[in-house]
Amino acid sequence: NTNLSGKRKTAILIPRFCVSIFVSKTSNMTRYAVEPDAAVAHSKTRGSHLRVHFKHCREIAHHINGMPITKAMKFLEDVLAFKAVVPFVKYTGGIGRKAQAKQSKTPGSKGRWPVKATAVIKDMLTNAIANAETKGLDVDTLYVSHAQCNKAPAGRRRTYRAHGRIGKYASQPAHVEFILSEKKKGVDKADDESEEGEGATGKRISRKQAAKKRFVVIGGDN
Repeated sequence: NTNLSGKRKTAILIPRFCVSIFVSKTSNMTRYAVEPDAAVAHSKTRGSHLRVHFKHCREIAHHINGMPITKAMKFLEDVLAFKAVVPFVKYTGGIGRKAQAKQSKTPGSKGRWPVKATAVIKDMLTNAIANAETKGLDVDTLYVSHAQCNKAPAGRRRTYRAHGRIGKYASQPAHVEFILSEKKKGVDKADDESEEGEGATGKRISRKQAAKKRFVVIGGDN
């Protein structure tokens, strides 16, 4: 700006608010819904924003949860070959009944063969097995200790209807995660004749006999 004396003045603008941006030097790794004990040998795998139906992934993950990994892989291969069916127990709207659903001990007889979701989950379990082998775990003792499927943000598209209208055309992707753990070896049952060592001897006694052992008889002839 120029004043009456002919001298030019320069205005300096000072912002009222200063924004500070802090950049963390350490980046967190992928978060899982469950963090297993570090003392227990395990392997993980996770997929985010997978372009497969959430309802299909949920039913598959629910069915193979707790299975030995070899049995779970065999089941997924049978589904791809249409030799086994994925039982639907939660999202059953419009799901037809299948005779193969009798193979699994699940309520109802509704099921489907979701080929795309089955192939994706099979690849994820293959990745988890490879991670376990890298860690030196025994694959034969692994089982699916954690299986979870969450909804991802919908993929929004449009479809064109009659009379110039537009309808939504959304996909339902999913976040899927699996954790494989080694199954603990059971403890052998003690022999009835063995009296060595501490703890239970394996002999069953009645409550009356246990109560007699808690009292000490003083004096008198036995």
